[in-house]
Amino acid sequence: MSRPARLLQLLDLLRRARQPRSGPQLAQTLQISLRTLYRDIATLREQGAAIVGDPGVGYEMRPGFLLPPLMFTADELEALLLGARWARQQADPQLASAAGTAMDRIRSALPLELRIEVDTTGLLVPPVAVPDQQPEPWQSALRQAIRAQHRVVLHYQDQHGVLTQRPVWPFAMAYFERCRVVSAWCELRQDFRHFRADRVLTLHDSGERYPQSRQQLIGRWLKHTGYQVQMG
Repeated sequence: MSRPARLLQLLDLLRRARQPRSGPQLAQTLQISLRTLYRDIATLREQGAAIVGDPGVGYEMRPGFLLPPLMFTADELEALLLGARWARQQADPQLASAAGTAMDRIRSALPLELRIEVDTTGLLVPPVAVPDQQPEPWQSALRQAIRAQHRVVLHYQDQHGVLTQRPVWPFAMAYFERCRVVSAWCELRQDFRHFRADRVLTLHDSGERYPQSRQQLIGRWLKHTGYQVQMG
């Protein structure tokens, strides 16, 4: 086990403990020497972990302390990096830029060992080359409407070239390889509908929240479609 992974496991042990854990108990669980344990606790304290206690008394995490958000295992970092690289290929420019910035911020706060792992990872996302793909200028605006739970009016062209004006309540967006699809409640059809972002000609955000919450709409939509979403 690498030292960063061991430090993360130590934090987990302290966070879950209902009473102080002695040094020998922690060292035995982690299969390390007592000297190494004391050094690890000192390192975590230097990094801001609210660990209270002393040798011979026991150690515990101060109530209310949350795990540092930048403590990741190698597998977790690879998952984050792969997702960020995919977002930079598939998402709108604003979200793609945010993915790159987020990874740069995470990388800058990592211990040297994990930073090297990120910089030398062999997990790659090849460029997506789709010559006939239409631009999606409204993708960012749709994301923002979903986040704000705003009612919007879409000027939309369907697969047959028919133009319609759709007042909708957007609540989700699916990222497929060749297109982005918005799930929404359509006031015109009084039902759930799905719209391709690249077929939105113009969009008007009313600035008004739609009557139901996004959570309620997603729940109704899942029940209506039977679609299984992996959350979290």
